[in-house]
Amino acid sequence: MVSFASDYVAGAHPELLGTLLRTNMEPLPGYGTDEYCDRAKAFIRAAVGIPDADVEFIAGGTQTNQIVISTMLHDWEGVLAADTGHVTTHEAGAIEYSGHKVIPLTQTDGKIKASTVDDYIAGFYSDENHEHEVFPGMVYISYPTEWGTLYTKDELKDLHEVCRKYGMPLYIDGARLAYGLASSACDLTIHEFAELCDVFYIGGTKCGALCGEAIVFTRGNRPEHFMNAVKKRGALLAKGRLLGVQFDTLFSSFPTDTGSGAAQNAPDTGSGTDQNAPGNECGLFENTLYYEIGRHGIEMSEKLEKILRDKGIKIYMETPTNQKFVIMEDSRLEKLKGIVEYGFWEKADDEHTVVRFATSWSTTDEDLKTLAEVL
Repeated sequence: MVSFASDYVAGAHPELLGTLLRTNMEPLPGYGTDEYCDRAKAFIRAAVGIPDADVEFIAGGTQTNQIVISTMLHDWEGVLAADTGHVTTHEAGAIEYSGHKVIPLTQTDGKIKASTVDDYIAGFYSDENHEHEVFPGMVYISYPTEWGTLYTKDELKDLHEVCRKYGMPLYIDGARLAYGLASSACDLTIHEFAELCDVFYIGGTKCGALCGEAIVFTRGNRPEHFMNAVKKRGALLAKGRLLGVQFDTLFSSFPTDTGSGAAQNAPDTGSGTDQNAPGNECGLFENTLYYEIGRHGIEMSEKLEKILRDKGIKIYMETPTNQKFVIMEDSRLEKLKGIVEYGFWEKADDEHTVVRFATSWSTTDEDLKTLAEVL
């Protein structure tokens, strides 16, 4: 069976598994206090260009979204998000379960406009009864969006300015960040991306890791007693090494020691402010395994799109990242059963369905060849 159902259908990139195996018998302290977590955080600070950023690791995306949103909001606040946003539609009400409302906003191609946010907040405060309502306290977006589209630099700047205007954080869900930054349509460097938000997370689960996401608080705004809050929400791993080892491998731009898996020439892990640390040099992020994973996923998606177009399949929405949405006849989809997996998205009509094909680090040319032959 060949699968394009999602970008986490395979386990983990072999380099990550290799490092996990090499470090498996090392006795390390728990709860993310080990040397691999420290070094991974230093690599990430260097890669994003913010030496004093606070970095924290969480096992999964839904946990990450709930923890970030619930710890950064006051109890009278909710989060503004696209009506197609992941927190709005596909997280089983996890945000509401934490006591915070998701306030859906109209989107275009999965993206919300700064003017839409501005209009909503201005309208909220102009309502004399707003004390009886849920206050807007944060803006949540995804990069790439759930539709595989990308915000431009100007669109992010505009959203960031609106958030500054009202004194609320802009939070970016980066579950598929590797594929967004590697896309030819991306007009941002990772440094610019990090500067245009208050908190974001670097997705590992969908970008080559067995599991794990790295939260980056960009402005000294990590909530107080964050580890306590994470544990209270049932998300603190005793074996935090599992996440640190993987992100150490993903963000090290240098060969690893085959004996211990420890990255050579690693940045100073004491304060995270080493100006000579890897990542401060222009373009070094593009040498990381994380970026290479994204680049491979994009390369495969471009080949995938060509196959789909050559087979006369209608593209539902133009997307420059690793998710391709198409409309297919249900009769044609029947031919894929048992051979090629895809992701159901929504019914177009009685005889057609919108489906998603996703590529990733694990997609091969052989996978694409099989799809082409079946189609």
